[in-house]
Amino acid sequence: APACCSARYNLAMLAFFGFFVLYALRVNLSVALVDMVESNTTLAENRTSKECADHSAPIKVLRNQTGKRYQWDAETQGWILGSFFYGYIITQIPGGYVASKVGGKLLLGFGILGTSVFTLFTPIAADLGFVALIVLRALEGLGEGVTFPAMHAMWSSWAPPLERSKLLSISYAGAQLGTVISLPLCGIICYYMNWTYVFYLFGIVGIFWFILWMWLVSDTPATHKTISHNEKEYILSSLKNQLSSQKSVPWIPILKSLPLWAIVVAHFSYNWTFYTLLTLLPTYMKEILRFNVQENGFLSALPYFGCWLCMILSGQAADNLRAKWNVSTICVRRIFTLIGMIGPAVFLIAAGFIGCDYSLAVAFLTISTTLGGFCSSGFSINHLDIAPSYAGILLGITNTFATIPGMIGPVIAKSLTPNNTVKEWQIVFCIAAAINVFGAIFFVLLAKGEVQKWAVSDYHGHKN
Repeated sequence: APACCSARYNLAMLAFFGFFVLYALRVNLSVALVDMVESNTTLAENRTSKECADHSAPIKVLRNQTGKRYQWDAETQGWILGSFFYGYIITQIPGGYVASKVGGKLLLGFGILGTSVFTLFTPIAADLGFVALIVLRALEGLGEGVTFPAMHAMWSSWAPPLERSKLLSISYAGAQLGTVISLPLCGIICYYMNWTYVFYLFGIVGIFWFILWMWLVSDTPATHKTISHNEKEYILSSLKNQLSSQKSVPWIPILKSLPLWAIVVAHFSYNWTFYTLLTLLPTYMKEILRFNVQENGFLSALPYFGCWLCMILSGQAADNLRAKWNVSTICVRRIFTLIGMIGPAVFLIAAGFIGCDYSLAVAFLTISTTLGGFCSSGFSINHLDIAPSYAGILLGITNTFATIPGMIGPVIAKSLTPNNTVKEWQIVFCIAAAINVFGAIFFVLLAKGEVQKWAVSDYHGHKN
């Protein structure tokens, strides 16, 4: 079944735009918040490090100042930014379970629609006070929490085993591109219009995507209206011996599965570095490397552009290794996880120890995040290798643990850098690198690449 114009690649592209919108909705507040707060309440004392010299003159641009501003101190802002994860962590496992029962289409669609609608109400919530804004962001987290497990559940019915890396890397790469485009775009909107338009723009785009999703997508190839007979037969026959028909979820075997815990540890470790950099890279660029606001938006987005490119290319490479070179699935997952976790660790440490060499620091941080894209064809899709029928539930479990670094990683990093010195940031980078290396080794030792017995059998070990 050719890939061009096929139903499965159409699904991958629609999912790509869905995750693009999702990450734009996620990171928009971190940019807009700078404009929402009175400048004299952000920090009592100037914490900019003087170790590195200024190397760029500030660019004077006429700035729109019509957006309303609020008296929120640094601690309050921390609570506002972190509140998203408190909702996000709750719906991971329930999202995977519901998707395995009713399918991922409605769950993913309404998850993004809910997040988009709540985003439109952000200016009203901010007017009501920071508590209302914290509650609204937590509700957005609840909506986004079901999306990744729902997508994994859909791919368990749609992705032929030898095309998994390609299809999943295309769909999830939208998250990286959403970060790349929304970080500078939000800055531009805040600069020339005002911060409220950031939320209106992305909220409306999310609703438009939802209409397309509901119109064009089906839960399974069997229920798709316009899929060709050849493609339907190709997908269904390739998944014939991989899916379970048992109605109840084998929770005990799932929780006892060492290959699952290998993914949990790898996912936790990878996200520690990812979330620490996503949250604090703009701070590092400004306070240590002394880049001005305009440069900062572009340079903070650059690493995620590299990661997006790497995800797309590594997905193609991983499936070619398996299909054309006959490399085993587990071997491909191990190699790509090692490159995607140890590579970033090496360049992260290098970035911390080159001092004030601006161009090298930006290059190393960009290479570090770019190499992380290999993980999308490593541990990230290993759930579908070991238990396609329960992939949504497994991703819900691993993503629950992997959300914890988003809640505590930046907090620990902030506490380790009270004076914003190069030495303090070296400690932050070294901790992230050590966690990454540990996760990679743990995964390589315990991961599996074939469908586990409990994923296709009933409780007595008989095939259905």
